This record gives sequence, structure tokens and C-alpha cells, in this order.
Amino acid sequence: MILQGDPRASALILRDRVLSFEDLNSRIAVLSGWLRTFVPEPGARVATWLAKTELACLMPLAAARAGLVHVPINPLLKHAQVAHILADSGAKVLISNAARLATLERGDLADAVAVDELAAWEAAETAGVALDPSEQDPAGLAAILYTSGSTGSPKGVMLSHANLWLGAVSVARYLALTPQDRILAVLPLSFDYGQNQLLCAWYAGAAAIPLDYLTARDVIKAVDRYDATTLAAVPPLWIQLVEHDWPEGVAANLRRLTNSGGALGAELVGRLRRLFPNAALYPMYGLTEAFRSTYLDPSLVDSHPTSMGRAIPFAEVMVAADDGSEAAVGEEGELVHAGPLVAQGYWRDAERTAERFRPAPAWSRLGGMAVWSGDRVRRDAEGLLYFVGRRDAMIKSAGNRISPQEVEDAAMETGLVAESVAVGIPDARLGQVIHLVARASSAPDDGDRSAALLAAMSRALPAFMVPRAVSWRQTMPLGSNGKLDRAGLARELAGEPA
Repeated sequence: MILQGDPRASALILRDRVLSFEDLNSRIAVLSGWLRTFVPEPGARVATWLAKTELACLMPLAAARAGLVHVPINPLLKHAQVAHILADSGAKVLISNAARLATLERGDLADAVAVDELAAWEAAETAGVALDPSEQDPAGLAAILYTSGSTGSPKGVMLSHANLWLGAVSVARYLALTPQDRILAVLPLSFDYGQNQLLCAWYAGAAAIPLDYLTARDVIKAVDRYDATTLAAVPPLWIQLVEHDWPEGVAANLRRLTNSGGALGAELVGRLRRLFPNAALYPMYGLTEAFRSTYLDPSLVDSHPTSMGRAIPFAEVMVAADDGSEAAVGEEGELVHAGPLVAQGYWRDAERTAERFRPAPAWSRLGGMAVWSGDRVRRDAEGLLYFVGRRDAMIKSAGNRISPQEVEDAAMETGLVAESVAVGIPDARLGQVIHLVARASSAPDDGDRSAALLAAMSRALPAFMVPRAVSWRQTMPLGSNGKLDRAGLARELAGEPA
């Protein structure tokens, strides 16, 4: 695949240099040539554990050109989570920087070979093998994106070449991107939403500006410095951005805001509209298993601020009643997504694939395999969708999908906990925060147990997975089925009636 933007136009704006589309195509050719030589096995998995560097940005296209499967790993993850992804994916190579590689412990690499990012570029440039665009099967596997489920370890969602490219085409079209746009890419490239920022920009001939930031102030400075026209974010970041003072005229430069990873709410929509008067606001809903499902046309945001909107191009989005029939207007049902954006299932996990990926309802227009999301929605008389709730126990904090099971496993591994339940408690800034309810493995001590537990978990988990608070119980509540009463604890901690 050759990127079709003006060869001299800016395609990738890095901190220290700017790559034109001509540069981008040349660099992808050299990187893919080295990959083909270094990993000759077609379909082998190549993992990256990087910040938003040049190699991280180019790898989705370079790996695809080389006939390999890219496995991007969130740079916030620590060695235990990285080790799981490497072992589960069967990655042959892990490309990272020296500092991250130094944190890995014996056995973490599984069968992968660790390669320093700088060494990879040096080898690619020295070899000088430029791989021409290849005719890959659109249905062939191109990437595995790992996402957390409500139980167990992260699972790999298998994405085809067609999934990735049609996702880019779809988003670029409904956002009406042009070659004059400059997209500030602040989201992690290990997320489908983050990766798509690059692909849809390049499809449209626009420039992508990858940014690793620490604070909202960093984002504001970048919008100003790079004259960004488009910004994608999740609700916690939007909240931070509207609470900051912006330099005069900078907020007015943005022409397009896109949101996913949680609902904005009517109040936040109002604040965004006031702060960014010239920007079209696109609320969206997505799930990794189908990339993106819906968006709300900016013209409807003021009148329908809580709606998810309608299906994006190439997607058929349905509401299935509990009996499998099509839900009536206003009736709550399960969101079902069909069409060419549907992923190929979970990597090496036939059981979970069969649970989530099932034939589309008989009344589907497109038919074929569909994603049965588990999310509850309703459709109004105008055809607009509204989110009702999640069927599973996933915790969503600061735009991150967090498995309660992973948090609970980490608590157990400290030796301080005999039983535990991790629940998400509503939070105005983060969406949810993690509260751990636990039964201690020994008698009460001098009151420092919570601090010791959280410190131990902080050493094993990324910061966004560490509980905000711990409640200790002498006995854990059980539901009618004899299992720990997660739903009851969640209601109790949220202050809701039993």
C-alpha cells in the first residue's frame, strides 16, 4: 500500500523532524524490508512496546507490508502484563527501548527476541532493503490488539487488513477530513481509537502529530504549537481540558473534536461547545471487536447531547431484544454490530470467540458474523441510539478498560489478601475509580495494611489499575448463587439502595 497524500505534504510531525508522504513511504519500505529479512515467517507476530516514536507510528503499515502481524503493547503496562501478551500472542520479536527492556524479568520474553528500537532502525538503514507494496489478502490477519475483559487476562482481538483500512476510510469520511487537517494524536497507539488517528489522517492526506503527554497543559501547548485542527480524546481528558485556562485564540483554532471511551454527558457537552466555539463535536461509541459502531452528527449534539448517534459507514448496528427479535422503538436491548468492520475473533480463544462473535440476527441487512456486544442500548423514533449500561463488570477509568479479575489477582499475589472484589465506583473526573473490597489473610495489624497492599500492587500494576481505596471485611458478602456478590458491593459502595 502506498499512502496517496501529496508527496511533499507533511504526513507525520515528530518532535524533532517532519516526514512528508514521500518520506513516510520510503521509511515504511525500509522498515518492512528489514522486518521481512529479520522475521521471514509469514504471519509471525511482531510486538512493539513503545511511546509514540517514529517506529511505533510506522509499524502498523510496515508489518502489514512484510506479511507479519503487529501486536502493539500499551507503554503503560508493566512486565507481568507484557509477559502475558508476548506468551499469548507467540510473538517472535519485541521492539522497545533500552529502559523498558531492562524492566523485564527472566522468562518474560517467552519465545520473543528483544530488539532495541534504535538498533532496529540502524539495522534497517544499514541493510537498505526497500520492500515494495505487497498485495496482501484483505481478509488476512494484520494485527492483534489486546483488550481487557471482565474476567481473566487481556484477550487479543484479531484484525484483518480490511478491518484496519476500512476503519480508516469510514472515519475519514464521516469526519470530513481534508489534506489541510493536522490531527493531534494523544491516545495510545495500542488502542484501536489511537491507531486509527494515524491511519485515517494518512488516508485523507492529512498530517498526524503523535504526542505523549503528562498533563492537560501539554495538550494545550501542542494544539497551539502545531496549529492542530483535530483532537480526539476520552471524557477524563476533556474534563481536564475544559478546566484549564487556554491562551487567547488557541481553543478557537480547533475545528473538530471526537470523543469515545465513555459518554460525555449534557453538562460536559455544553462546556466543550463554549470553549471550542468553532469545533464540530463528534460523540462516538466503539468496541475493539468491531472498531467503531456509531457517531453522532455534530448538528444533533445540542438537541441530543446524550445520544450515541447512528451507525458509521460500513457498519450495521442493531438493537436485539432479549428474545432475539428486533427491539421496538424505546425498548432496551443488546447492541449488535455486523458488517466488514467486525473483527475475526479472539486470538487462540475459541470459547470466548463463540460467546461474542455469533451470526447476525435473521433480520440483519448485511448478515454474516456479528459482534454481540453485551452493551444495553435503546433506539428512539429518529433512529438515534442511547447507551443504557454494560452487561459485564468491566471497570472503565480514564478511558482504560480494566478487568476486575486482573486487579483481584494482583491483590492475591501480595499475600495480604484472602479474598477480594474490585468494583468501579462512579467518579466525575475519571468515569470510574477502582475500589477493592478484601478479606485479609491474617488478623488485623496496626492499620498499615491498606498502604502496604496498595504499595505492593503499584509495583505489579500500571498506575491506572491500582485501586483508589481498600475496604476490609471480616466476611465477604455472597449472592444467591453462592458467589461473591459483586453487584451488591458495587451498589453499596456507590451509595445506591440494595
